Amino acid sequence: MDITIAQEQVGPECRLSLSGEMSIYSVAELKPRLLAYLHDAQLLSLDLTEVSEMDTAGLQLLWLCHQEATKAGRAFVIVGASTAAMEAITLLRLERQLNLQLV
Repeated sequence: MDITIAQEQVGPECRLSLSGEMSIYSVAELKPRLLAYLHDAQLLSLDLTEVSEMDTAGLQLLWLCHQEATKAGRAFVIVGASTAAMEAITLLRLERQLNLQLV
């Protein structure tokens, strides 16, 4: 299954809403797209509420985005998470490290 991205730009913030599977089957396609958005924004916010599946490849991609944002002096936050995304993130206790800021 593919993953889709909806983008909303508000000043320096780029908010992306992801929908579909964040798994080994989609991260190769998703990685360059997320890194390009990260490069162009001072703040990249991800809304994962429509992510239907997340495996360790999806978590690795989130971690990479976090690391790249830190190196570039940019902000990276997760502002929403589906049950599948939350289960994967909390299983490895990455809530704080990935800047999980659920509202």
